Amino acid sequence: MNLIINGNPASIDSSGGAPNISRILVIEKVETPDMVSVQVNGEFVDKDNWATTFLKPGDEVDFLYFMGGGQPFPVHGRLG
Repeated sequence: MNLIINGNPASIDSSGGAPNISRILVIEKVETPDMVSVQVNGEFVDKDNWATTFLKPGDEVDFLYFMGGGQPFPVHGRLG
């Protein structure tokens, strides 16, 4: 089955049936899956639904990690 994963074409073995998000996380060796959010075709999928969300050919899957940090306002050459 052909998917788009994080913007890149990917061919996934679907001989055992359509893969779900949980399976794709393993196949793609996603690091710290407990810290990742998943979008399928631009829609966020709740972690409780990963095992029951089956993918179709051509689906676009994105694994997103949210990072904190940055400066809320300019510091003008000095550290906070």
